[in-house]
Amino acid sequence: MPWYFLALAILSEVIGTLALKMSNGFSILLPSIIVVVGYSTSFWFLALCLKSLYVGTAYAIWAGVGTAVVSIAAVFLFKEPMTIVKAVSLVLVILGVVGLHWGEGKSV
Repeated sequence: MPWYFLALAILSEVIGTLALKMSNGFSILLPSIIVVVGYSTSFWFLALCLKSLYVGTAYAIWAGVGTAVVSIAAVFLFKEPMTIVKAVSLVLVILGVVGLHWGEGKSV
């Protein structure tokens, strides 16, 4: 169950971050509301998963996966460039997340 909460925390954070770009500096109402709801929901689910998971591992996975997903989504939604350096860096982030999960030593 804590991994499910972590996944929901990541999803909420990604939605909030993408809406942050769409809010144009909080000048557009609907995306601004989505930012607040997205981040609030994300922190709530992150808090729930921290009841069972190590804070270092959970936070690193939350931040790393969120960063990777937002970076990939931005290429498609906002036409941001994807360079080879960015692509390799995203692979390294993902490998780091996988390594943190394996290094935790707890069963899923």
